[in-house]
Amino acid sequence: MAELDNAVAAAAFRRLIAHLRHREDAQNIDLMGLAGFCRNCLADWVAEAAAEQGTPLTRDEARQAVYGEDYAAFKARQPEATPAQLERMAQSVARNQAR
Repeated sequence: MAELDNAVAAAAFRRLIAHLRHREDAQNIDLMGLAGFCRNCLADWVAEAAAEQGTPLTRDEARQAVYGEDYAAFKARQPEATPAQLERMAQSVARNQAR
């Protein structure tokens, strides 16, 4: 498998973040159900990567970097998850554990 240049990977990641900020209709619960990750996962990965690089971020700081705003403000605009969404997410999370 070809390795990505760090600059290319960073540019693609920034584009992903911009896309997710634009597409608030893509709810975290649906991202989790379909792909097994969401904006909060990305924020956790950002925090982990920052810590590995010696520039730790708090969870809130990492979420701010991903969401472009306070997480609570974003969450307040999101509808409640339905039982079907929660079930699909649970199945998807279980698949993550199997790898």
